[in-house]
Amino acid sequence: MSSYLLILLLYVFDQAFGESQLKLVTVLYRHGDRSPVRAYPTDPYQESAWPQGFGQLTQEGMRQHFELGQFLRKRYTGFLSEPYTRYEIAVRSTDFDRTLMSAESNLAGLYPPNGTQVFYPGLNWQPIPIHTVPQDEERLLSFPLSNCPNYIRLMNETEKTAIFLNMTKTYGDFLEMVRNKTGLESTSIESIWSIHDTLFCEEKHGMTPPDWVTPEVMSTLQLLKNFGFQIMFGVYKREEKSRLQGGLLLDQIIRNFSAAASVNPSGPLKMIMYSAHDTTIVALQEALHVFNGVQPPYASCHIFELHQDNESFSVEMFYRNDSSVAEPYPLTLPGCAQRCPLQDFIRLTRSVIPTDWDKECTVNTHSSDTDVIIGLAVCGCVLLLLVMLLFIVLCRQSEPSIGYSHVINQSDDHS
Repeated sequence: MSSYLLILLLYVFDQAFGESQLKLVTVLYRHGDRSPVRAYPTDPYQESAWPQGFGQLTQEGMRQHFELGQFLRKRYTGFLSEPYTRYEIAVRSTDFDRTLMSAESNLAGLYPPNGTQVFYPGLNWQPIPIHTVPQDEERLLSFPLSNCPNYIRLMNETEKTAIFLNMTKTYGDFLEMVRNKTGLESTSIESIWSIHDTLFCEEKHGMTPPDWVTPEVMSTLQLLKNFGFQIMFGVYKREEKSRLQGGLLLDQIIRNFSAAASVNPSGPLKMIMYSAHDTTIVALQEALHVFNGVQPPYASCHIFELHQDNESFSVEMFYRNDSSVAEPYPLTLPGCAQRCPLQDFIRLTRSVIPTDWDKECTVNTHSSDTDVIIGLAVCGCVLLLLVMLLFIVLCRQSEPSIGYSHVINQSDDHS
């Protein structure tokens, strides 16, 4: 009898104090399969070879995101309402056709209409709002942000590091071969991703590659492309780069979690969805120091979950980069457990969160001001010396002559 009571008490205690409650989910994903962004000069497949042109979501990309939406529906059944409820989800996309269409395809899988939400018989789809901003105003989802002088300085310094110089030297002949074969004016580690991207897209869609594109060439292109992704946000001064790039998005995610964990949360929001790019995921994962060094594949998805345990909150992260695997891979923030207490999560990521992005993007503001002051002082001194020299010259010209002077005899001039 006593053992039965003990078991009952333990069960009640576990139900009252041990159950975790999911509070908010944030998902960031890359768009689905697309046509190449551009073609190289000697490419036999120019833009006319693609039904919708360059950089556009393909039907395969639509299917990939429809499947991801179905995965999210299954994973969060019981958390998200089955019918679409506008208060529960907020969707933000970059202002590109492929990311907007990926979000639409994803939401079609996440919220198939039923009952009164079916507005046209036989159409298993309903419109759900997706928000965006003009590309030149995007500072949350499109990285790297190029209008940041300090980031440009860091990238210039990265190109002078031993690892970068070694890669450039090791693959110099290969880069020159690619330049000759493609007809490009130049090739570099930073730009080689575009060649791999074009060839990858063409191969994926059954287009025969040129003779020079062997499996070994594709393997080397992929290696250099991945290295290019790594140096954008890591390898050298990762934290400084992250403060200027992925830290902006991480800061927003943390703010959203902090609001959801407040005593009076702002509302019934349950999911925030970001539709973006491979560089967005890399920038965020480098800020978190969990990037695996490989370009995120199409429709890959980084998931954040905010859980509540009694009065405490914790964050769990997962990465879905392989749709053939049933469950996404758990990610662990360095220095914390896989289920990381929210306050520890905030503390451990503080070093990559910008406090004033505009100010931090300025190159050596203090040093520049000092240089300007010194320069002005030097110019002032030179100008003062010139004024003094001019004054002395004028004074000497105006003084009466006290030495010998020849007096002209007018009569002699006439004679």
